[in-house]
Amino acid sequence: MKKALPIGQAAAQSGVQVPTIRYYEQIGLLPSPLRSEGNRRLYSEAEIRRLAFIRHARELGFGVDAIRALLALQDNPQRSCTEADVIARARLADVEHRIASLTALRKVLRRMITACAGGSVSECMVVEMLAENSQLRNPKKG
Repeated sequence: MKKALPIGQAAAQSGVQVPTIRYYEQIGLLPSPLRSEGNRRLYSEAEIRRLAFIRHARELGFGVDAIRALLALQDNPQRSCTEADVIARARLADVEHRIASLTALRKVLRRMITACAGGSVSECMVVEMLAENSQLRNPKKG
């Protein structure tokens, strides 16, 4: 086994910020590491790989609970990957929903820009469409 690394070096190798590493320990995604005689955290290669796994899962948009479940699966490699598949499919559904929302948003923005004549603000369709939409969402009571 290679020498355990202090938190700063573990952060550099894993790509995870020091405060984030501490947070992952607090919420149980990362076990409490060994401590030096001076009570400094020391991380093994396996813990650094786990941090990199967590970082990559976060980059893909997985939430803490999903990551916790994926780590549990990783810790038990003999288990079926069905649960991992379910988790990944749920994340994909979230991404596809977000893409659909962003596509709709893009259409609205393009319509607003196309409708803008480039004249004065009193004739600006961007401002007018935003004002109309805000009134629909916040109708005056009276």
